[in-house]
Amino acid sequence: MTPAEFRALFPALRELTWLDTPGAPPGAAPVIAAMRETIDAWSSGRFAWQAWDGAAAQARELFAGLLGVPAGTVATVSSLSEAAATVAGSLPRGRVVVAEPEFRSNRFPWLARHDVVSVPARRTEDLIAALDDDVALLAVSEVTSRDGYRLDLAALRAATDRVGARLFVNLTQSLGVLRFDPAVVRPDYFAVHGYKWLLCPRGAAWLVARPDRVDELRPLAPGWKSTAAPHGYFGGALDLAPDAGRCDASPAWFSWIGACAALRLLAALDPAAVERHVLGLAARLTSEAEALGLRPVHDGPQSHIVVLRTDHADRIAQALAAHGIRATALGDRVRFGFHYFNDDTDIAAVTRALAAGGELT
Repeated sequence: MTPAEFRALFPALRELTWLDTPGAPPGAAPVIAAMRETIDAWSSGRFAWQAWDGAAAQARELFAGLLGVPAGTVATVSSLSEAAATVAGSLPRGRVVVAEPEFRSNRFPWLARHDVVSVPARRTEDLIAALDDDVALLAVSEVTSRDGYRLDLAALRAATDRVGARLFVNLTQSLGVLRFDPAVVRPDYFAVHGYKWLLCPRGAAWLVARPDRVDELRPLAPGWKSTAAPHGYFGGALDLAPDAGRCDASPAWFSWIGACAALRLLAALDPAAVERHVLGLAARLTSEAEALGLRPVHDGPQSHIVVLRTDHADRIAQALAAHGIRATALGDRVRFGFHYFNDDTDIAAVTRALAAGGELT
């Protein structure tokens, strides 16, 4: 599927320039259609809740196929913080290295249960420098929406291996546009909330454990989904499922129905082509912005998220809105995120808006 064909699946893009996927993307037509069909069935009463309930298990299989991991290593959860808290609660108390500016859903779960070593900067070399033989786990996000800095996951894996520490990776701001091969990175655990670059409704998230770590996982909130299928409802002992499914959350049906549609859509894309496309667009916008006197907030590895420093965020926000551009300008920075549906016309629109923002008084 070409970028133009993919772009045509997003009705909002007929009127808006969308560069705010780090916050949330517009709805894709196949996902919206699945949700509308579900709402119509709910409204008419012509639905089977048992079919809805099976959507999470179906999404597990689709997600496992997309990543090339065994389905038994995947738990279906509701958020990144639930995924991180599940791992944090499954391990004995120990030292965990986390960057101070890390996203809170990948910071607070470790603070609540472990002895956290806070690293002031979220850079690959600084995280590696904080590792020693006493560290049990390093928790990172490959990319965050705050800075767009892309960590070197392979280097972090090698560094954690040297000291015998585990690696937890949050892919919420990268999976769906940046390639990720679990067999190459070999994280002990990785997690993603699908409502950003995976184009899912909010409430569908996944936790994946390396096969040799699955047995250690314990459910954060055991419930009727914690046993092996077929699931019972009343009475009985706590007989946990033999795989990562023991950590499944009770599913929010509609979210998982939409997630299935989103994952089928993404499965039709070439991951290498998607990554080339979004990184190319990000590089071109960075160049155009620098010509206008706007520079990225960091000088490290760039990703598909471009975050520029500015003293005029309010002016730029006004200019973006006036040009029909969805992006985020707040505080001392302005942020743009590129998905496969973005193209050069979006860069041209942003460049005009940034130039106009510099002229506003």
